Amino acid sequence: MNRLLAVAIGLVVLLSACTAVSTNAAGPVASSVGTGRGLQIPSMPPGGAATARAAIRALCVPLSAPAGTPAAGTLPSDLAQIADQVEAARGHTFTTPPKAEGITDQEMDRRLLESFRAYYPKDLYDRRTFAWRTIGAIPPDADLHEAYRTFLTGEVVGFYDPETGELVYLGSGDLGFTERLTLAHELTHALDDQTFDLKRLDALVGSCQDERAAAALGLVEGSAQYFSAASATENPDVSLSDLIDAIAAAAAGGDPPAGVPPFLYAISIWPYTAGMSYVGSLAGTGGTDAVDRAFERFPASTEQVIHPDRYPSDRPSAVDVPDLTGALGAGWGDLDAMTIGEEWLRAMLALRLDGGVADAAAAGWDGGVYRAFSDGTDVVVVMRTAWDTTDDAAAFASAANAWATAGGAHPTITQDGARVTAVFATANDARDAAAAALQP
Repeated sequence: MNRLLAVAIGLVVLLSACTAVSTNAAGPVASSVGTGRGLQIPSMPPGGAATARAAIRALCVPLSAPAGTPAAGTLPSDLAQIADQVEAARGHTFTTPPKAEGITDQEMDRRLLESFRAYYPKDLYDRRTFAWRTIGAIPPDADLHEAYRTFLTGEVVGFYDPETGELVYLGSGDLGFTERLTLAHELTHALDDQTFDLKRLDALVGSCQDERAAAALGLVEGSAQYFSAASATENPDVSLSDLIDAIAAAAAGGDPPAGVPPFLYAISIWPYTAGMSYVGSLAGTGGTDAVDRAFERFPASTEQVIHPDRYPSDRPSAVDVPDLTGALGAGWGDLDAMTIGEEWLRAMLALRLDGGVADAAAAGWDGGVYRAFSDGTDVVVVMRTAWDTTDDAAAFASAANAWATAGGAHPTITQDGARVTAVFATANDARDAAAAALQP
């Protein structure tokens, strides 16, 4: 991965129905979750929460992020110059300079791993691994926790942590253009944090509001991408449009690092690419005031980031998956649950379908959630989505069926009006029991 794109993968904020006609007939075992990398399907407590939302709350693992008063410092002269350019581009002023520190590669690796362990609880991502394998979004031998670690602690040249107010970067001597762009990105985060409190994003992540967190991250990273590029155009040889195009092309042309599934790579890069376009659209139509309004009231969905004209009025519809553990049998319990948005579904479809088809099929999204159940041997995942119109629902159901067929899977996919339900499972009898239990 080139160092320009490394700007986009730092831990800068620290994350991360009813009856209907089935669109596919029963077939062989629907999905394979595999046993790669030594993972075993967890045995969960029997029984489930009453609703998907309750399951999300019950299964959520709180963050162990550091807390305290953000550190303040004095910026070295070269960073102070970049900070001045960021202030001019962003339209705000630092209350106090952030604490900035140049560190070695070894210290960067240590801090990244420490942050990763705090923000990516292994228990949650091990359980989610089996849900995503069952759906078919990641390969049968993928390990989400390990893949995130590989991706997020890779070639990072700097990051800013809102919890501590610290900005760290590789102190390698003279600052070239890429290093200055990296520091402008992180200084934009620091400025947005002082102005709007980016710890609000950690609150979304810590309460497992995945879709809302992804949307907010699109704004936060989009701001850092866009305004770092804008500040870099102090160089008369670089235009803002050319630099934005170069950054977008670098991201679009990148390949996942070894061990990182394409789906995970796509949804992880998305906040930087789509987010930059989103902020650019806001700034282009309403200036920095429009960007500020989005920070004051985060976008509620990735749909609003992809389609800026839908912010803030187009709010997602509530979607639920009931408790199916009684219908599945003794020993079944909740394994995982998460809200899923337009980008999550688009990236999933784009794994096996043409990008334009995936974009069109996901564009009518109006709400979504999945809920996974397990007995320690098999997994069932019920994915329910709401759509703006029945035609939008039919388009997604058709695309999802084509996507499943291309992957050799056999979920049960049904449409009821503007809602679509897909049941994925590792065993046919479990899939059929879940699908039957969902009938009115």
